[in-house]
Amino acid sequence: MARVGTRPENRHQARFLRLLRDSGPQSRAELGDAVELSKSKVAIEVERLAELGFVDVVGLAASRGGRRSQMVALSRNLRFVGIDIGATSIDVAVLDGGLNLLGQLRADTDVRLGPQPVLDQAIDLVAKVRSGLADPAGPPAGVGVGVPGPVSQAEGALVAPPIMPGWSRFPIRDQLGAALGAPVMVDNDVNVMALGELHAGTARSVRDLLFVKIGTGIGCGIVVGGEIYRGVNGSAGDIGHIQVDGHGPVCVCGNTGCLEAAFGGAALARDAEAAARGGRSDWLAQRLPQVRALSARDVGAAADAGDPVSIALIRDGGARLGKVLASLVSFFNPGLVVIGGGVAGLGHPLLAEIRSVVYRRSLPLATGNLPIVLSELGGTAGVVGAGRLISDSVFATV
Repeated sequence: MARVGTRPENRHQARFLRLLRDSGPQSRAELGDAVELSKSKVAIEVERLAELGFVDVVGLAASRGGRRSQMVALSRNLRFVGIDIGATSIDVAVLDGGLNLLGQLRADTDVRLGPQPVLDQAIDLVAKVRSGLADPAGPPAGVGVGVPGPVSQAEGALVAPPIMPGWSRFPIRDQLGAALGAPVMVDNDVNVMALGELHAGTARSVRDLLFVKIGTGIGCGIVVGGEIYRGVNGSAGDIGHIQVDGHGPVCVCGNTGCLEAAFGGAALARDAEAAARGGRSDWLAQRLPQVRALSARDVGAAADAGDPVSIALIRDGGARLGKVLASLVSFFNPGLVVIGGGVAGLGHPLLAEIRSVVYRRSLPLATGNLPIVLSELGGTAGVVGAGRLISDSVFATV
């Protein structure tokens, strides 16, 4: 098993590890073809990776003429931890070297409680997941973390997150690293989910895409050439605070009429409760006393039952988001748009409205072959992406 803090020693070893992570076991011959190295050099590098605890030799490949080449796989003992902290929930998973889920837990939380109780909860969940595994295999090689706010990569900390009082510049990376005994990488949750889509979702073969998360807030992960684009200071993709209504509600950021204030999960719940209390929706009015506070899920259920007010809320929100996305599509010209997050559970009525507006308002050249789809990963996008985030770091030279 790789020791905590161990890194590959050169770029060839790093490329081998990423290839094995992304494509599964490979023969030595296939690894040599991928990085254009001689058989003797490949043998030396593979043997060194085995000594470092990164890989196992797992048998012989089919003959390509001559001696059969050894098959190489990531070590069966290699483990990563993915932590996806949302505004109202935490997902934690333990993954193997190929980022396959070995165990996962979800719990409700509230980031407004502050960093210490939420991180303590995350640490406890990691312990519970690991204790439930048949073979926890020692300390993880690394921990990836997604958080719902702008992140300084240099500090491994949030910077002035609008919905997270008390979190600004709190040392998330250092505190989790000390508690879990492993290197930690922290990024915005939408970037992490975009990485999850790149690794295991509909975006596996796409190099340029937009991943839009609709949860309590709204954000966009931007992928350029297969890599996350974070901008100069890490705040690229913060589309939730683009103004869509000059006379709209005040947003948590302090500005007026932001997209997030018009159609984030909190905004949808707010408008649904107003409709219930105002007597405009019998379905929502009957539901409200049962749950005390309505959610996007209730709006979806009401729409499925034919409630016209809920259907209108979904269409209006989808149209607002679609207008913002139409501008982004014309500007960026992505090969794919993926919609994820909790509010994306509203499903195809929401997706249909977004598609309609984007295809109508963007340039035909930008949308002629543009799929706009719902995420297939659901609640695993964040933890898989967090694993991808930290494995990219671990599978890199010092």
